Amino acid sequence: MAEATMQSQSAMSWRQYLELCKPKVVLLIMFTAVVGMLLATDGFPPWEIFIFGNLGIGLAAASGAAVNHWVDQRIDAVMERTKDRPLPTGGNANAAIVFALLLCAISMAMLLVFVNTLTALLTLISMIGYAVVYTMFLKRNTPHNIVLGGAAGAAPPVLGWAAVTGSVNTEALLLFMIIFIWTPPHFWALAIRRRDDYAKAGLPMLPVTHGIEFTKIQVLLYTFMLLAVTLIPFVIDMTGLIYLAGAVGLGLMFIYHAWKLYRGKSDEHAMKTFAYSIVYLSGIFVFLLVDHYARIFFRSVM
Repeated sequence: MAEATMQSQSAMSWRQYLELCKPKVVLLIMFTAVVGMLLATDGFPPWEIFIFGNLGIGLAAASGAAVNHWVDQRIDAVMERTKDRPLPTGGNANAAIVFALLLCAISMAMLLVFVNTLTALLTLISMIGYAVVYTMFLKRNTPHNIVLGGAAGAAPPVLGWAAVTGSVNTEALLLFMIIFIWTPPHFWALAIRRRDDYAKAGLPMLPVTHGIEFTKIQVLLYTFMLLAVTLIPFVIDMTGLIYLAGAVGLGLMFIYHAWKLYRGKSDEHAMKTFAYSIVYLSGIFVFLLVDHYARIFFRSVM
């Protein structure tokens, strides 16, 4: 026990602090926020808003991730996937939470001073939604945790939009909906593979509470819903044919992976579905961006 206490108070390296931020997740968050910013204008956002807006959103996401590490340190120590994270391996928990709060304070200061109050408020709400509502309550109490908690992860493009325009409209909310519907099949594919880990940690993830076969059906149904939602931007003339082709192609491929997962034995296609889901989301936002600037170009030359 004394040794464990000493380990928990050991100093952390810069690599451990970086890992607390979940940098790969933060980069994806910042990418969708950048796309939200660029879609909100026909030109390019003011450099001050673009730089400090994305830094503020990214730091807030990193803060939420660090709080997640702090709250989940005992669960992380039990699970095979997370047992090597900084805090289960002896990182200083007190330093971690101080680091998280510092990132949050810097983020809010940046957004309030250089961007606008709405973006700061929405960013704070999404961070609390992930770090507190999802991590502390939903994750531990309901198999619908990722559906209900997905709103926080779906916020970045809305934050980017609000940073540029100072408002949130239907188009921004459509970007939110795409990520919101994408989140369950993305996460459940991973949860199917890691079902035993979650069961060991006592977390009521859908494959644990309702079984793998039921979860596979949900993944498949959500991919169909996702395809439908991603067609709405074209229907309302937010996007053109370039985006439509990309959304249909990417969506059908996601359905294909979900079908293979559904038809396969146990979890044999789970990680391929999970990996494709990341490619899918990145691709959808790339097509949104390419289509946006292509339409601007064609309008200017016609």
